Amino acid sequence: MKRFSNRYILIFSSVMVIIVATLLSLAATLLQPLQERNLEIEKKKSMLESIKVPSDKKNAGELYNRYIKDSFVLNSKGDTIPGVDAFGVVLKNEQKKPVEDQYLPVFNALPDDGEKLIILPVEGKGLWGPIYGYVSLRSDLNTIYGVTFDHKSETPGLGAEINTSWFEGKFSEKMLFEENEFVSVKVIKGGADPDNLHGVDAISGGTITSKGLEEMLFDCIVKYNDYLIKNRK
Repeated sequence: MKRFSNRYILIFSSVMVIIVATLLSLAATLLQPLQERNLEIEKKKSMLESIKVPSDKKNAGELYNRYIKDSFVLNSKGDTIPGVDAFGVVLKNEQKKPVEDQYLPVFNALPDDGEKLIILPVEGKGLWGPIYGYVSLRSDLNTIYGVTFDHKSETPGLGAEINTSWFEGKFSEKMLFEENEFVSVKVIKGGADPDNLHGVDAISGGTITSKGLEEMLFDCIVKYNDYLIKNRK
C-alpha cells in the first residue's frame, strides 16, 4: 500500500481547497443576477398582494407596472428626498440608522376600483427571526386597504400563520388613527371586539409572533406620521 508524505497531503489538500473555493465563488457570481431577479419578483408580488391583486412569477412584472403608478422616498419629517429609488431601499439596513437619517419608501397604487392607494413596507422581529410585509392604505391615509406579511422561520401552524389569507384579511378596514393620534392596529390575545377599529385577533399559540407583528406595524408606520397627518383627507 502506497503511503503519501505529509507534504504531499498538505499540497493536495491546499489545491483542493482552492479549487472548491474558486468553484463556489464562480457559482455565487453566476447565480447572483438570478437571485436578485427572484428577490425583485417577490417584492413586486408582495406589493401587489397588499392591494389584492394576485400574481405569479410570470406576470408580476407586468402587473406591477400596471398597478404601481410611481414611488418616492420620505424622511421622518414627511419631506420628499429626491434622487433615491424607493424600490431599491432595503428596510432592514435603514433601521440600523438613526430615525432622522432613514429613507422611508412610499408606493402609489391604483387598483381596478379606481381608488388611489399608498403602500408602505414594514419589517420587524418575530419569535425566531425577521417578519416583514406591506400595508396599503386607502386615500384617507388612515384606513387599511390590505396587507401582506411573511417570515423566514416562524413555527408552522403557529406564528407562520401571519402570511395566511385568513389572518391578513382581518386587517382590511382597520384604522391607524384615532382622530389625529396615531394608534396603529393592536393584535389582541383572546380576540378583538368586532367593533374595534384598531384591533384584530391574535394567532392562537403564536403570541410572541403576534406581538412582534403589532410592534412592527407601530414602529414602522409611525415614522410616516408627519406625512400621513399632512396629507390625510
